[in-house]
Amino acid sequence: MIYPVIMAGGNGSRLWPMSRELYPKQFLDLVGEKTLLQETLLRLKGLDTAPPVLICNEAHRFLAAEQLRQIDQLNHNIILEPAGRNTAPAIALAAQTTLASDENAMLLVLAADHAITDEKAFRDAVNSATPLAEAGELVTFGIVPSHPETGYGYIRRGKALGGAFQVAQFVEKPDLETATDYLATGEYYWNSGMFLLRADRYLEELKAHRPDIYECCLAAMKDTQPDLDFIRINEQAFAQCPSESIDYAVMEKTERAMVVPLDAGWNDVGAWSALWELGNKDSEGNVCKGDVVTQATRDCYVLGENALVATVGVTNLVIVQTKDAVLVADKSQVQDVKAIVSQLKAQGRHEHRLHREVYRPWGKYDSVDSGQRYQVKRITVKAGEKLSVQMHHHRAEHWVVVSGTANVTIDGNTQMLTENQSIYIPVGSVHALENPGKIPLELIEVQSGTYLGEDDIVRFEDRYGRS
Repeated sequence: MIYPVIMAGGNGSRLWPMSRELYPKQFLDLVGEKTLLQETLLRLKGLDTAPPVLICNEAHRFLAAEQLRQIDQLNHNIILEPAGRNTAPAIALAAQTTLASDENAMLLVLAADHAITDEKAFRDAVNSATPLAEAGELVTFGIVPSHPETGYGYIRRGKALGGAFQVAQFVEKPDLETATDYLATGEYYWNSGMFLLRADRYLEELKAHRPDIYECCLAAMKDTQPDLDFIRINEQAFAQCPSESIDYAVMEKTERAMVVPLDAGWNDVGAWSALWELGNKDSEGNVCKGDVVTQATRDCYVLGENALVATVGVTNLVIVQTKDAVLVADKSQVQDVKAIVSQLKAQGRHEHRLHREVYRPWGKYDSVDSGQRYQVKRITVKAGEKLSVQMHHHRAEHWVVVSGTANVTIDGNTQMLTENQSIYIPVGSVHALENPGKIPLELIEVQSGTYLGEDDIVRFEDRYGRS
């Protein structure tokens, strides 16, 4: 049986300001109506596969779980990495997980943040690769290049075997002249980072070539802890694991590497220019999302999240407006957006890490306003959900219900609030907020006090395992 293994650990800094550390690009609907993660899973329909295994960062666990739940693919199937260690260890964790229930498990390793426009061609390539993987070959998918690209690694094909080829060489990202030469030979493919391989064969190869990674992952999986829909591995054991990609750890060393060509409109959505390439363009070559008005504008990507964005007399720009940031970049320079993210980190700012609107397992909050000793948030609690039982040392809170129904408990006393009603929570009071209704609860929270940071929360009970 084929088990899709979805790697969802990236941060996508080149797609700032939409992509942030705590809400990276794989969880955003940048290309279609669904998020990149959801699109990755939905394109598997038509293949004979087992339920997916998702590997993600601890900080993204509730985002991942909610997005799997929305497409009915959440089934205690999320492995949490306590620290990022690249793809070779992550795939080893998935291999051990699937082999525990299926000794013949095959892994279809996919990135959560890629786009594919021809889904049938993708499925056909997987079906073509399946007999090779069953026979013990380690198969990667090589993207048929459409132009000389300097942003990808390449795979040089060797001897033909049916519709596949032995891998002759993995090569690093080339300069433009070298990439042009690669394209002319017809022997090179872009390295997609997608694989199909038997779980037991992968572990055999990993043990042979990188026994240090193999042993660390084996130790990490010996002490797993189920937690809601998540699988927690041994944090201390995994912390000792070297960080290495599957390419360096296994694929460049094995004698059983095969490449199956894939021509399916693949894009790694690595920068804003990729979204311009994938988007539906108007007569002037512009891709516009949100409330956008253009005049004498050509070949631009313009996104307005919550405000009108107007452009006049500009060409070849990327303009992205979010609630707390605006990016303006030349489309040819968007690979350097990550340098802005580095500057924000160095300056101790928070815009690289989270949005003004922050998602939680119970819903979300939007930081509407803040100043000296006060902060205003709009809080949305999903139907049937509850915030943790908590207390603050430095701030008091005043809640006003905008819509829906709230059950509020303060120091053991519970009362129900409805639209236009309000309540005050003094500093040091143990309190909880719950939505007992069938519709989302919307309320305005006004915080006041000497310190208003999110780390001033002492949790006593929490249904999401955060206490």
